[in-house]
Amino acid sequence: MLSIIIPVFNEEAQLPKLLEHLSVASAGLIREIIVVDGGSTDRTARIAKDHPKVFYLPSDKGRAVQMNTGASIAKGEILYFLHADSLPPLHFDQLIIDEVKKGKKAGCFQMKFDNNHWWLNLMGQFTKVNHISCRGGDQSLFVEKDLFHEIGGFDENYKVYEDNEIIRRLYTKKQFTVIKEWITTSARLYNRLGVWNTQRLFIEIYWKRRRGATAEELYSHYYKRVNA
Repeated sequence: MLSIIIPVFNEEAQLPKLLEHLSVASAGLIREIIVVDGGSTDRTARIAKDHPKVFYLPSDKGRAVQMNTGASIAKGEILYFLHADSLPPLHFDQLIIDEVKKGKKAGCFQMKFDNNHWWLNLMGQFTKVNHISCRGGDQSLFVEKDLFHEIGGFDENYKVYEDNEIIRRLYTKKQFTVIKEWITTSARLYNRLGVWNTQRLFIEIYWKRRRGATAEELYSHYYKRVNA
């Protein structure tokens, strides 16, 4: 069964929507939902603590740290890392378990945005392709727990790009699959910064990493652009 691990920081607007969606979309194969909070100052903690099916876990801030913290206590055989603003498809848990039974120990869903911009629609189409350059954290990530621990989990040096970094290591295992169902994710960063500014930022981060930039350099570049 699945352990769902949701890293959060000030997600009072998104978390209730996600938890409600999980209750409707699940096929009943969820062992636990672990919400790992990196120090929220809004109502996120209260929302999680009040939900009868959620285990609330405080953590140091940083998605890699938070996801590793959640994984360290997870009881399910499969770990499913999910962002608070991403809604997986109907019966997502059954779909994931079916792939694991086929020998695919890690993978994600193809992704679409909740914004009907032509460029974002095109980016969504690329996520159908099972190639590392088409991957990202908003597509969610499932991985067999034993494999997750075998590769050392998330690299906590990364404050951004942590999903791509672990996915790169998973691809080397040649067991990564893309499930042909849609997860819907929020385009809130695109909405705030603008589609082209946001896309340029992601391209810059990608190429900086390809050229050997450190985790700290990636974060510094991201932080400057997002908070400019």
